[in-house]
Parts: sequence; structure tokens; C-alpha cells
Amino acid sequence: MRVSSCFVLFIVTIGLTGQSPQRSGIHPEDMDSTCKPCTDFWRYVNGGWMDKNPIPARASSWGPFSILTEANQERTRTILEAAAADNSAERGSNLQKMGDFYASCMDTAAIDARGIAPLQPDFDRIAAIHSIKDLNDALISFQKTARPFGAVNGAVVGAFRLTSGQDPKNPSRVVARIVERDGAGRSGTSILSLPDRDYYFKTDEKSRNNREAFVAHAAKVLELTGTPREEAARQGREILAFETKLAEPVMPIAAKRDPEATYHPMGLAELRALAPDFDWPSLLREVGLPESTPINVAEPELVKKFNSLLTEETLDTWRMWLRWRTLKLAAPYLAKPFADEDFHFERTVLAGVQEQEPRWQTCSRVLDRDLSDALGEAYVAKYFPPEAKRRMSELVENLRAAMRDELDHSEWMQPATKKNAVEKLNALRVQIGYPDKWRDYSSLEIKRNTFFENVRAAWINGQQYEISKIGKPLTRNDWTMTPPTVNAYSSAGQVVVVFPAGILQPPFFDMQSDDAANYGAIGAVIGHEIGHQFDDGGSKYDSTGALNNWWTEDDRKKFDARTACVVDQFNTLDVGDGLRHNGKQVLGEALGDLGGLTVAYRAYQRSLGGKPGPVLDGFTADQRFFISFARVWGTQYRPEAMRLQLNTNNHPVSQYRALATLQNMPEFHRAFQCKTGDPMVRPPARQCKLW
Repeated sequence: MRVSSCFVLFIVTIGLTGQSPQRSGIHPEDMDSTCKPCTDFWRYVNGGWMDKNPIPARASSWGPFSILTEANQERTRTILEAAAADNSAERGSNLQKMGDFYASCMDTAAIDARGIAPLQPDFDRIAAIHSIKDLNDALISFQKTARPFGAVNGAVVGAFRLTSGQDPKNPSRVVARIVERDGAGRSGTSILSLPDRDYYFKTDEKSRNNREAFVAHAAKVLELTGTPREEAARQGREILAFETKLAEPVMPIAAKRDPEATYHPMGLAELRALAPDFDWPSLLREVGLPESTPINVAEPELVKKFNSLLTEETLDTWRMWLRWRTLKLAAPYLAKPFADEDFHFERTVLAGVQEQEPRWQTCSRVLDRDLSDALGEAYVAKYFPPEAKRRMSELVENLRAAMRDELDHSEWMQPATKKNAVEKLNALRVQIGYPDKWRDYSSLEIKRNTFFENVRAAWINGQQYEISKIGKPLTRNDWTMTPPTVNAYSSAGQVVVVFPAGILQPPFFDMQSDDAANYGAIGAVIGHEIGHQFDDGGSKYDSTGALNNWWTEDDRKKFDARTACVVDQFNTLDVGDGLRHNGKQVLGEALGDLGGLTVAYRAYQRSLGGKPGPVLDGFTADQRFFISFARVWGTQYRPEAMRLQLNTNNHPVSQYRALATLQNMPEFHRAFQCKTGDPMVRPPARQCKLW
């Protein structure tokens, strides 16, 4: 422990900029001076900017994340347009694949001319289903064309999703997984057409309206294929009824957050007992896996329900639903009438977006998803300076040291638990900017004139890549975010925190700004991701990444009591229009915010070496630290997008990520002289504190 303390004292005195600050890192003109910081700090920091920057018609929300995302998309556009114009690119090279994929996406005339023709082979397969065996064969075939997990949730034509993943109890091994979604907190589901299982069962007016809109949406898509209007309407109602049955056993989002609740390793015999009417051996053979392959079934009750639907529903119903799901997954990549109808339901009805984004933006997103490492490698080479990685590494180590100090000085943790916690913190790997190794796309063929087939080929290639990992040692290299992504993530199973190049820019990270701004912005993000290793889910994994209890019984109870404070806080927050967060659903992210900001503040104070920070633009260093934090969360939402976020996402609404966190921070209260009774101050007895 003494050696550790000496290490801390050394690294925390390193400043981020290494020079006199050139700018404060904040923008007073974006603030609302008419709002008191102790009343509504979020509005105080962001009000001026929000008044001048309404949500664009093409967006469901607008703030620092979306602005920087669009800036990065402009950069990837430059790369992709250059690739598409390069006639000298070697056939089979990443440059050729990026250029031709992008060109095929931009050629909307060719896409429109093909209509629904690209789906005819799928429709023929579905029409040929005349027995349970035929149905089994079709469902197995569709597993090979599933959209892989990654920057977005995976999707499949079928009632479950076969993929790969780390074995939670043996973290060095990759096993097969059967899931409904990937569990990473992303909005969406792999098997259902509405955003989440609760959309099928809630009885409030908005939920009923969404279901009616879905039936109309399904009917419209079917009409576009030539189905008569009355028959399309009937099928729309039947599709909703079928999916309601399928959704019934699906676990709520909050329940999926418990890694122990989704760990059910099984062999072939157990799978057959669970779903005896599905041909599991053929599925394993079709994807190239031996029958001895162990499979982690995340939701056994869903698989049971799938089996009952195999025998209880008519083949007509199954054919209808499979045809619908084929259309639903393909619609964004088909002719304009299909893409427009998909946009209307997914983006306008569910998220409030008023108009479609420019085509180049859509194509940039598709390439970022489906050729992520090829585009990511080009993006990093052109736009990510090595100096940013070095400076970011310094900051991460400062945050790690501050977190170690928090654990060491915790008054409620017993020595054995502290030892295990620090051991895990020391084992934590950090990846910055881009992965250590880029994925090989040599087996993926991309052509210039077939957009849908390119998307399908990328999905098949991605699924093959995922399945190929099963039974092999974990490589710990693959990322679930792309380098241009404006975000970061933490994996407790892999004991790693990842910071893509895309987020390492203002207002999150600025090498020319004062340290207070950087610690308050990217420092809080770093602390947040480190904190996930110790949140209600991450804390169940040990220093090797194994799902293994390393807590004393008494300490675990104390920890759970402290996290219950955060659950209660978010359950009681009124976000307007009668809406509230589900405290258990957002707990992990809320803990990351609270713990992350606390650790970032400690790290910043240590970096000052006991000296006061500078006063810049009329604000003290502490004030600028908290202003920078709140600026990061200066996102405003359309009402529909707000509801979608609350219903389907593990992350709290941005406004309350700032407000709720700061209500628990005495350091913030001192910086702005807030007093008990002010809206920004929770009563002392109810303030939440982790360590």
C-alpha cells in the first residue's frame, strides 16, 4: 500500500496541459445569467446556447454529443467520398470496399429501380414453409443473415438471436449465446418490432396510440409489396398479436442488468428439454459449431415461449410474421417508399423527428456500422493526433489514482473488500482512440451497384466473424464502439475502459484548455467508465473479469443500501408530462455519473498540488469544473424522444444526469454557495454517496 501511495503522489501532480492555460474551456455567452445556479444549474449553464440552437428538424435531440457526432460524420464523409472517387483502388482493398459501398448507398436511383426485388429469395424461402421442419430450416437460415451486435443492437428474423460472448464464469473463453438483445444498454430489441417488450403491454394512452400506429405502419409496408389494403390491415393486427405473445416472457430492461439473472449455461440436452420442437443440432451444424458447444441462454422463458409458438401458431401466421420481419429489417435499405415509411414510424412517430437527414449522412452511418474497422482506421490516420492519446493517457492514470484513493479511504468497506477492489482497479486495462488490431475484411465482397446486397453481405460477414470466436480464447481486442463514435464504454467482463477517438475533442477534451474544464468534462467521462467497474452490475465481476463475488456479506449489504439511495432519487424525479425514470433501470449509469464526477474532482484537486486553481472568465477553478460537467449534458429532447429514452435506455435523460448528480455533491454546493433548501441541494440526510 505504501508503494501505491508513492505512485499516486507522483502521477497526480502531472497537469493535463503541461503549460499555462490558454483558455478557460467554458463559454459564458452560452449560459443563462437570469437563472440562478442553485435553482437550475443545467439551465444556468446551457440556457443561452439552447435558446439560440433549437433542435434541427432532422434530429430527435440536440446537444454536444449530437453536434460532435455530426462533425465526425462530415469527416467520415470526406474519407468516403474520396474513396468512392478513387478509380485506382486495388480490388479487395479496404479503400475499394469503402468507396464502392458508399457509392452504392448514394445511388438512390439504382436502389429505387430495384424496388423490392432484393428480398425475393427470402420471400421464396418463406413461401416454401409447409411443415414444422420447413419452419425450422427457415429460422436456422435467417440466423446466418442476422445483423451483428456492435455500434447498434443486433437484429434477426426469428424469435431469438444466436451470437457469441465471453463466458461470465470463465472469462478467458468465448461461448455461444442465445439472447433477445445484447444487454449493453442500447435502445432496441433483436426480435421485436416495437422498441421494447413493455410497448406491447402498457395501457396508457400514448402506448395504445403507439400500438395503433404500429399496426398502421405494418399495413402500409405490406401494401407497398402489393398486398390489398384490407388484407394488409388484417395482417398488421395479426403481427401485433403474435409479437405480443412473443414479448410476454421477455425480461424487462432493468432485470436484464443483473448479469447473474441472464447466466444460464446449457448443453444440447438441456436446450432440447427447453425447446424440444426446434432442431438445435441443425442450427449448430449450419453455423459450423459442434453439438458439444456450450450455450449461455440469457432468457430461458423466452426460448420456452418460442417452442410453444412453434406448435401452437399456424404456419400461415409464421409465414406472415417472417415475411414482415424480413421487410422490417430491410426497409431502410430498399426503395424510397419503404425507407420513407420506415422513417415515418421509427423516427417520426417514436422519436418526433420531422425530416430525414441528408443521404450522405445516412450512408456515413451505414459504413461506420458495417465497415467499422476499415473506416475507423482511415479516420484515426487522418484525424486523431498521437499527442491526444498521450495526454489522455495521463489523465486516465490521474483518475485511476484518485479512484484508488477513494477506495483506500472508504470508511465503510472492510480491509478484505478494499484489497479486492484495489486489485481490480489495478488490473483495469485502458484503450484510447482505436483498437490495438484492426479487423480483416478480406473475405467480404463489396460491389458498386448493389447496396442491399452489400448490407446483407456485411451482416453475414459480421455474423460469421462473431460465430468464429466461439470455443476460442478471448482476444480482448474487439471493440463494441467505432473510433469516430462520440462515447465511451466499460466492460467489467474484459476489465477494460475504452475511449474512442471521436469523443476526444471539444467540448469533452481540449489540449489547449485549462485543466479544470478537461477534468470536469472528459475527466468525468473517464471517472464514469472506471466507476462502471464498481457499479451494481460491474461490482459482481472480479479482477480477472469473472462473475464472482469478492465482497464480504456485510460490505455488499452496505453497498446495496448506498445504491438504493440513487434508485430512490431517480424514481422520484419528475421529468414532466407525468414521466419518471425507472431508478433500477438507470442505476448503473447514475452510479457512474456520481462516482465519476466525484473521482474527477478529487483528481483535479490533486493535480493542483495544494495550490488554488486560476480564476478565468470570472469563474473560479471549481466553478469551471462543474460548468464543464453540466455543459457536456446540455442536450434537449423532443417529447417523443424523451419518452423513448425513459422507456428503453439504461441512461438517464441528459438534463438529470447533470442535476441529479450535482444535487449530491457538497463540493458543488460550496463552489456556488448553495444552501440547504435550494433545488440544487438534496437534504443532507438524503444525499447519496458511494465510497
